[in-house]
Amino acid sequence: MSEFSDNLHEVFERFGRIAVRRMFGGHGVFHGGRMFALVAGGRLYLKTDAQSRATFEARGLPPFEYARQGQTARMNYHEAPAEVFEDREEAARWARLAWDAALRAARPAQPPAAGKRGARR
Repeated sequence: MSEFSDNLHEVFERFGRIAVRRMFGGHGVFHGGRMFALVAGGRLYLKTDAQSRATFEARGLPPFEYARQGQTARMNYHEAPAEVFEDREEAARWARLAWDAALRAARPAQPPAAGKRGARR
């Protein structure tokens, strides 16, 4: 792990227990078995969705982007604000925002409506 990633346990101490795992050249940050943040290029990104994205955009916090097959791809993560590293209460507040987005993304799909299931004969 990197020193940056190791420090996240302290950053998020008021949010709760986290686990940091190496993934795809960076690190995933997990709470309760769900990824709510990632570390890439020495930056921390928090999970976003349609409900929380505006909060990050209003602060001018850029999305996580990477090159994929010669094009720029975006993921539903935005850079964390600097105060996350300076104030543990702010870190917990932003982590909860990301955690809520992770929970919403993990909701199971609705079962198909009655009569819409593909019947095999």
